[in-house]
Amino acid sequence: MSVFVAVDNIEKVFSLSSGGEYVALKGIDLKIKKGEFVSLIGHSGCGKSTLLNMIAGLDLPTEGIVTLEGKKVTEPGPDRMVIFQNYSLLPWLTVRQNIALAVEEVMGGLPKAEHKNIIEEHIDLVGLRHATDKYPGQLSGGMKQRVAIARALAIRPKLLLLDEPFGALDALTRGNLQEQLMRICDRYQITSVMVTHDVDEAVLLSDRIVMLTNGPGSNIGGIIDVDLPRPRQRMEVVNHPSYYSLRSEIIYFLNQQKRIKKLRAKKVAIVARHGLEKVNLEIGFVPLTACAPLVVAKEKGFFVKHGLDEVNLVRETSWRGIVDGIVGGYLDGAQMPAGMPTWLTAGGDRETPVPTVTALTMTRNGNGITLAKKFYAKGVQTVTDLKRMLLESDSKNHTFGMVHPSSMHNLLLRYWLGAGGLDPDRDVRLETIPPAQMVADLKAGTIDGYCVGEPWNFRAAMEGIGFTIATDLEIWQGHPGKVLGVREDWANAYPNTHIALVKALLEACRYCADEANHQEIRELLASRQYLSTEVAYIHLGDPNTYTCNLETPMREYAHHRFFGDGMNRPSRTEHLWMMTQMARWGHIPFPRNWVEILERVCRVSVFSTAARELGFSDIKYRREPIKLFDEITFDAEEPVGYLNSLAIKRNFTMAEIHLDAPRVLAA
Repeated sequence: MSVFVAVDNIEKVFSLSSGGEYVALKGIDLKIKKGEFVSLIGHSGCGKSTLLNMIAGLDLPTEGIVTLEGKKVTEPGPDRMVIFQNYSLLPWLTVRQNIALAVEEVMGGLPKAEHKNIIEEHIDLVGLRHATDKYPGQLSGGMKQRVAIARALAIRPKLLLLDEPFGALDALTRGNLQEQLMRICDRYQITSVMVTHDVDEAVLLSDRIVMLTNGPGSNIGGIIDVDLPRPRQRMEVVNHPSYYSLRSEIIYFLNQQKRIKKLRAKKVAIVARHGLEKVNLEIGFVPLTACAPLVVAKEKGFFVKHGLDEVNLVRETSWRGIVDGIVGGYLDGAQMPAGMPTWLTAGGDRETPVPTVTALTMTRNGNGITLAKKFYAKGVQTVTDLKRMLLESDSKNHTFGMVHPSSMHNLLLRYWLGAGGLDPDRDVRLETIPPAQMVADLKAGTIDGYCVGEPWNFRAAMEGIGFTIATDLEIWQGHPGKVLGVREDWANAYPNTHIALVKALLEACRYCADEANHQEIRELLASRQYLSTEVAYIHLGDPNTYTCNLETPMREYAHHRFFGDGMNRPSRTEHLWMMTQMARWGHIPFPRNWVEILERVCRVSVFSTAARELGFSDIKYRREPIKLFDEITFDAEEPVGYLNSLAIKRNFTMAEIHLDAPRVLAA
């Protein structure tokens, strides 16, 4: 379809009484097709109504233009009707007279008989035949809004604009009007743009949902295509497989914008002290046992010891929150899945490279693959058993959870499935789920298994809903788990702070490796501000036990390794393996300039400086060939040849990744 409404590079600036300016909207681009229903959603003050008013012609942009069917919008017109929350009915006119006033004003050239037919048709359209001669003061809120809808539609506008039309109504009335509006829009193929704060309303009514970021300088943070089939019924749409994922996507965005607003509000000037360029840091983490070095560095005073006086640990519910914090510049650094620095640098986030570096591997191992208990009952104890069971199963919809495309959980789960002859994109379905949600989803039966870090494998076993079929000790013993990640421009701006941060965390890693400290660390991790779970679910591990015990009660856990020879130094070879796996499944193109990317991602010099200044000169770097459980050795000299040798993969692409012009982001 051709573009019906076009919003091209809109900027709106308001003059303040103090003489300053407020930038409400900046760089808004939006194309709307004929017959499409588009919702605008975002927090108060993000410019939703301002954008709607400019589409209506009630206000003009400071920069950019709005067009309707190719014609510039410069003023209000009858081809665009706005329905407001406050109805805007004339109290001295009846229902019929309120509708008639609009029809006669806009369609004055039509015969009186046709006027009457249009008015009566639209009274019936909104179900108000019984109230035609009542005045607004005699109507309920829902009835008043129906009059406003009938009046707007009666003049046959090309575009219907709704500014929170149902916001003041009770839930039952709102639901009935939503369904009535859907029927009318479907019947007449009306193009509509609606402002709303209601997530469920947006999902129910829309073909697309435009999410606006916080002001000032609000822009489009994302557009969601709503794939729910029409016609839609309010009580039935919730049963569609996509409904809750769409809803969750919007709620995540809104929550993230709320968090960003709080971080902006508390953002203070950069504090330099102790020879460090910055001592006040925001460091992100996800509630997993692997966040232990961060918690220990905070609670045992290692940050302060190394001059970082004000380190705030920011708890994120998912790795996506970490990505948004790093990309948006709201976090100084973060605990990351091992593959995330390479993924960000290679353009994994919205195909835009964000150069990111790591100078410390904080943990190794610590992940496991858990399946629902029903699989054990069917004799599934290996990936070969799983393949047999899936081939014999009547159901072809088997879903497994992982936490992020760049995570070792995703890469190890995919490798494990692929080595067993299962295509992770075709024979099963992989879904990105926050770590702490895995157990609840497994219990609810919405997923069949997952690969995640502890304590969520052990907890599923303890609660009797799942069993660990393999830990990463059996898939790839000693693989990198979590790393410290910071943006490259941050590392370049604060080199001494970066070294101090690595020193504090490296010392914390050594503390975590000491078995004498394990009970204390378990209690710290279990507290509300970190994992918020029972101490019994948290284990730091016996590194001498390398295999899963699949006998009852199937409570094997994935063991973490925090410190020692070859543990903490970033390895370019390991990051190259992760790069090949992400390219294998189409998460990134394989970079032609992969050597450059590895050199920039792995800040070995920072690690070496930190280790030397701590007196950890006895830490040896141990480079061994990467060999997983299928005995295939990774050839780091020929990564493309290695990729081509893998039997199950996507048609991967190769591309030059340009890193010299990183995205300009707000601090």
